[in-house]
Amino acid sequence: MRNILIKLKYIFFSLNNYSNELRKIGVRIGENCEIYPDVFFGSEPYLITIGNHVRITSGCKFITHDGGVWVLREKYNNEKIDLFGQIQIGNNVHIGMNTIIMPGVTIGNNVIVGCGAVVTKDIPDGQIWAGVPAKFIKNIDDYYSDHIDEFDYTKKFSSQNKKEYLKRKYNIK
Repeated sequence: MRNILIKLKYIFFSLNNYSNELRKIGVRIGENCEIYPDVFFGSEPYLITIGNHVRITSGCKFITHDGGVWVLREKYNNEKIDLFGQIQIGNNVHIGMNTIIMPGVTIGNNVIVGCGAVVTKDIPDGQIWAGVPAKFIKNIDDYYSDHIDEFDYTKKFSSQNKKEYLKRKYNIK
């Protein structure tokens, strides 16, 4: 219910105010972050730390506990056990849509995580990871140099100017 209220508040507040609402439930968030309103921060949001200039896109999930312990409680007649792990996200990170970050994972600085990835292990600084489970794709510097001649410089365009530019580029009538 609390996550629903946070999402409703997001609609009416700026991204900065949304981050402040997430901070109230315990998520530690740095500066200049963009967090989409349908990101799930699990049942222990206070175990999550997010650095500066981090974008977390639609459908991402942060899992801070091992739900499989449910089976162990019954099998070993030990209803009190749990297994948790902190999640730490570095600075200047992009996490693609529908990514799942598992307990105990640390993601370094200057990292891109591809859409739909399931991150089960730590990701070092300056790398791109994707897949299920997520694995190393390439270094950030290689990605930049591989695409230097393909980049479009449209970030500050109005939506109309960007539309016109892209339609021209791709020869769309």
